[in-house]
Amino acid sequence: MSPIRELPIFLMGVGGVGQAVLRQILEHRDLHAFEYGIRYRFIGLADSVGAVLAPETGLDDGRLQEVLALKADGRPLTEHPLGVPHSGDLCPVLEGIHVAGTVVVDCTASRRTIPALLAAHARGYAIVLANKKPLTEDLEVYHRLTRVDGTGHSPRLLDRVRWETTVGAGVPVITTLHRILASGDTVHRIQGMFSGTLGYIMTELEKERPFSQVVREAYELGYTEPDPRDDLGGMDVARKALILARDMGWDMDLWDLDVENLYPPEMDRLSVDAFLASIERLDQRWADRVGGALAQGKVLRYVAELADGQVHIGVRAVPKDSPLGQLTGSDNLVAFHTRWYRPHPLVLRGRGAGVEATAAGVLSDIVEVLGP
Repeated sequence: MSPIRELPIFLMGVGGVGQAVLRQILEHRDLHAFEYGIRYRFIGLADSVGAVLAPETGLDDGRLQEVLALKADGRPLTEHPLGVPHSGDLCPVLEGIHVAGTVVVDCTASRRTIPALLAAHARGYAIVLANKKPLTEDLEVYHRLTRVDGTGHSPRLLDRVRWETTVGAGVPVITTLHRILASGDTVHRIQGMFSGTLGYIMTELEKERPFSQVVREAYELGYTEPDPRDDLGGMDVARKALILARDMGWDMDLWDLDVENLYPPEMDRLSVDAFLASIERLDQRWADRVGGALAQGKVLRYVAELADGQVHIGVRAVPKDSPLGQLTGSDNLVAFHTRWYRPHPLVLRGRGAGVEATAAGVLSDIVEVLGP
């Protein structure tokens, strides 16, 4: 058995994925101690309004179970016995728990964590991201977090920052791309279903179920983002495609991508609850579209394609017996067409949605970011 290292962790975001990370760490403590010589010591947890901090001793498993019970009830961390409020800026919170060797884990879906991530990076902390927004908004922030010299001039990616789950949940899309690039291979095209959420919706629509029913079901299962329009508007897929594009050295922004929206833009003004209550109005439109594809022996898939410095994202009718057509449920499929992988691409397929799969990917990133 390896000597035990205590690993300080500051977790931002205790929603579905953050809670699953906590549960999996508690469940696998013995495995990580025996196989990797690691014991995770949570020095802080933060949600959107509060934090629970224990920088000196760490939160024991009893306290972590209290947090899980609190969040399962939909209550904020400010109601925990150790909870303190914060303004939304996590930099002061991070400053108050200055512990060498900390890994900062971002399981939020917010851009408000960016200043804290940059502060953590400046301190030399390791960073694990499930949150796409820090890597897909400001290109300068992407470069500062991921590149060796903090600019777009260095093609080499940092080892102390991991973001595997931002694209494929538990499917190793980012690792595969980085290995292809590190080998000197040339990527000609990346194509596939980048969203387990939309994969689930599209394959359920094949059964001629109402669009509204399928979307609500995906939301209740935790497959969608907190606002399902991030998925249905193509924004979640766009962010994933943009991360891959930027990892390949393409200096692009979200507005450079061609993205098809699955609902009318006037529905953006609605609250999440009002949107979910009004989507029956889209049922006939989608029934007609599904029926038209089925009549041709095809099915609908929400496909992203990166090629020749451009990104196109939208619904396509594909043959039912094609690799994309054969996808079921929330599986993702990503095909890398490269100089070496031709005429047949390198294909990854696996579950691309769900908090447990994403949390497992986050946990793997935490282990790997430590290095030997």
